[in-house]
Amino acid sequence: MLVELGLVEQRYNAVREVLDGASVTDVARRNGVARQTVHTWLRRYAASGIAGLVDKASKPESCPHQIMPTIEARVLEMRRAHPSWGPRTIRTHLVAEGVNPPPGRSSIYRALVRHHLIEPTKRKRSRADYKRWERSRSMELWQMDIVGRFYLVDGTEVKVVTGIDDHSRYCVCARIVARATAKPVCDALRFALGTHGAPDQILTDNGKVFTARFGQGPGPVLFDRICHNNGIRHLLTAPYSPTTTGKVERFHKTYRADFLIDHDRCHSTIEEAQAALDVWVEHYNTGRPHQSLGDRPPIERFRLATLREVVDDSSVEGEDESLGTQRPPGVSRWVDQQGSISLGGLHYRVGPTFAGEPVEVVVQHGLVEILHASVLVATHAERRRKGSEPTSSKEPRAPRSRPPSSGMTVVRSVDSGGSISFAGASYRVGRSWRRRSVEVAVVAGSVQISETGKVIRVHQIRHDRSKEHGAFASPKGRPRHKDIA
Repeated sequence: MLVELGLVEQRYNAVREVLDGASVTDVARRNGVARQTVHTWLRRYAASGIAGLVDKASKPESCPHQIMPTIEARVLEMRRAHPSWGPRTIRTHLVAEGVNPPPGRSSIYRALVRHHLIEPTKRKRSRADYKRWERSRSMELWQMDIVGRFYLVDGTEVKVVTGIDDHSRYCVCARIVARATAKPVCDALRFALGTHGAPDQILTDNGKVFTARFGQGPGPVLFDRICHNNGIRHLLTAPYSPTTTGKVERFHKTYRADFLIDHDRCHSTIEEAQAALDVWVEHYNTGRPHQSLGDRPPIERFRLATLREVVDDSSVEGEDESLGTQRPPGVSRWVDQQGSISLGGLHYRVGPTFAGEPVEVVVQHGLVEILHASVLVATHAERRRKGSEPTSSKEPRAPRSRPPSSGMTVVRSVDSGGSISFAGASYRVGRSWRRRSVEVAVVAGSVQISETGKVIRVHQIRHDRSKEHGAFASPKGRPRHKDIA
């Protein structure tokens, strides 16, 4: 008669056989297990008797590094009270509350994911993809920008002029304006300069309130004039490169998450909204820990800055001739395809961004200053050949035509309005050339228009670069259909 033995009973019989003198190999073969399994049964039987032969879960009985339930509850409470806080910020506040030892960031992250307070997503770009830089001291460089989508109770949109010190991440400017035009933006700049002093440099994008680089105006804008009068060098980013001003852009993200989410459409006047924003900026500068500063507030770095006096230029409005009288007349040069100009038989570097563009060169006090659209873009020490006269003593020369740059060109006809069409965009040539054919070429970041071997106009590219292939595919333009008599 067959009798079914229980699992524990089979293991007990195997152990007894070994203890009675049977070979471990023979016992393992009869029970269909490995020799190591029989040895395991023997160790368990010696330690706990028959109870040791019962199956046990592989989960460890204790986990010393597991986050404690009370601390996990505190983590969840912080996250629910502050939805913008991440694992690192929560850990910083736990340390400030005296939690010792504090849980790791990965433990806090897993707790938030486990309770569905964070959606686990893959990082879009690796941190190594970004080229990070930082100035060595406070007040050496400010990054300034304008952020919108802030609404009052009645639905009126206002803008915020923001500024961040590059070294300390200290917010030097956060002024609300009704419209981001030249005067309100410059009033915000004057307020920041009067509060904190003048920095050595200010970095902005190419907005029309900041620069005339791509504008239609003849000279520097009011923002540039204020910077010039206070000895501030105004730096501009390359087109379509928002990561250059990444610190102020990151400040905008914090501003939207910590301030705007609670104050949007909550204030009836700009003054009321400004008062609330000033309170938040004070906390940001003096109380909020910043990750890039070792979880210390920005004030700890910024208080070491050396402040510089500010020139009172509140009377500078509209046209101001002081900037032009302080700089001697310059000479015109064209930037070659390598990004350099020739002056006095010597080459000076400007940059490939300005290849094919006209620039003005001013020599004064032993420096060669290169300006594009009245904005200073490069400065070099003056170099002269032996026995030559100083370049600044020469009379300024009027711009003269130059041969066009070599490369692929197409022929286009100038319409009756004095413009041509290239790659779906219209470029101005001039009414003097209407009904005539001109050659169009793309040189670096500009569109070059020439006729009979001489350059007529150079424009900044404003067409879709993906359409250039189709434009060059028809080098003489679209065929014109003639009427058949």
